[in-house]
Amino acid sequence: MDIGQYQPELDGEGLRIGIVQARFNDAVCTALRAATVAELDRLGVDGDDVLLVTVPGALEIPLALQKMAECGQFDALIALGAVIRGETYHFELVSNESGAGITRIGLDFGIPIANAVLTTENDEQAEARAAEKGRDAARVAVEMANLLEAIDMLGGDDGSDEDEDEDEDEEEEDR
Repeated sequence: MDIGQYQPELDGEGLRIGIVQARFNDAVCTALRAATVAELDRLGVDGDDVLLVTVPGALEIPLALQKMAECGQFDALIALGAVIRGETYHFELVSNESGAGITRIGLDFGIPIANAVLTTENDEQAEARAAEKGRDAARVAVEMANLLEAIDMLGGDDGSDEDEDEDEDEEEEDR
């Protein structure tokens, strides 16, 4: 049996990408951002189509992502941060809650979010992973934005709400 298969698409031309970056563990987050932005550029995303906002830490990332998703101006979002284990339970709390919030926003709004919030045991691990994780985040955002667009096209969704408006008009006429 032959089956159809979508091939991953990494062409970022025309995509609008929002980035939320935590400032806590700033050196690591700055390295994440540099790698992400460089990879977005390599993938063809225009700098004018990228918006970067910063927040104090990883726990604030989901709220900023939510506001960006609500505005409807982005094809994908990227979360950048670093949570490095300390001597208290706070590491687990921040890691789990920020990750859950990021996932929930993506599902609630139907928007791809590349989660590049590092969770590491120490600074050295975070520094070693920052560049690759930043590049990965850019690729995930572009690939998933293109995938969702391709799936929408299968259903004939051209991004407009004209059919919904027509249905509402017909219902109103029936009353």
